Amino acid sequence: MKSALRLAVVLLALVLAGTLMAAILELPGANQSLPAAVAAHMAVSGVEHPVTAVLLNFRGYDTLLEVAVLLLALLGIGAAVHAGSETEDGGAEGDPVLAALARLLTPLLILAAGYLLWAGAHRPGGAFQAAAVLAGAAVLLHLSGQMPAWSSPGLLLRLGLAGGLLIFLALAAGLLGQGALLRYPPEYAGALILLIEASLTISLGLILAGLFLMLAGRRGGA
Repeated sequence: MKSALRLAVVLLALVLAGTLMAAILELPGANQSLPAAVAAHMAVSGVEHPVTAVLLNFRGYDTLLEVAVLLLALLGIGAAVHAGSETEDGGAEGDPVLAALARLLTPLLILAAGYLLWAGAHRPGGAFQAAAVLAGAAVLLHLSGQMPAWSSPGLLLRLGLAGGLLIFLALAAGLLGQGALLRYPPEYAGALILLIEASLTISLGLILAGLFLMLAGRRGGA
C-alpha cells in the first residue's frame, strides 16, 4: 500500500513538473535570451548590475515573496518555541578567547555588510549577502556569550523584523499606478532600490539571526 502511494506521489509530481514546463515554454517570449532582455532594459533599471536589476526591478515581486516566506518561517519557529517553552536562555557561557574574537570581528563584519549593500548596485552583492554577514555576526556574538537567545522579541525587534517587508509592500502599493507591480519610474529607480535594499538588509539580517537565536533559546529552555 505504501509503495503504491509513493509511486502515485512520484507520478503526480512528474505530471505537474511536465505541465509547468510545457506552460513555461508556451509563454510569449519563452525562447528569448534572458541576458539580452536584461541588457536591453538596464538603462531604466536604476542599477548597473544585472542580478540586482532582475531581483529588485524586473522581477521584484519574486524577491518580495521570498522575504515574506522567510519572515513566515521565523514566525512559525517563534510560535513553536513559545508553545514549547516559556523559559528564556540568557546566552551561552562565554569563552574569553571567542569573546575577544567576536568583539574584534563584529565591527569588521558590519563594515563588510555595508560594503556588500553598497556594491550590489554595480557588482555582486546586495541585501541578501549583507544580511547573511550581519546574521553571522549575531550568531558569533551569541556563541561567545555576548548576545542572549530570543524567546519573545519586543516591539522594536518586531518592527526591525517586519520593517523591510512593510517598506517593500508600501512601495509596491504606491507603484501600482505605473501599470505593473514594482515598476519604478526610471528617474527614481536607483533611490527606491537603495531604500528597499537598506531596509531588507536590516530585516533579513534579523530574520536569519532569529532562525538560529530562537532555536538556541528553545534548547536552553528545554
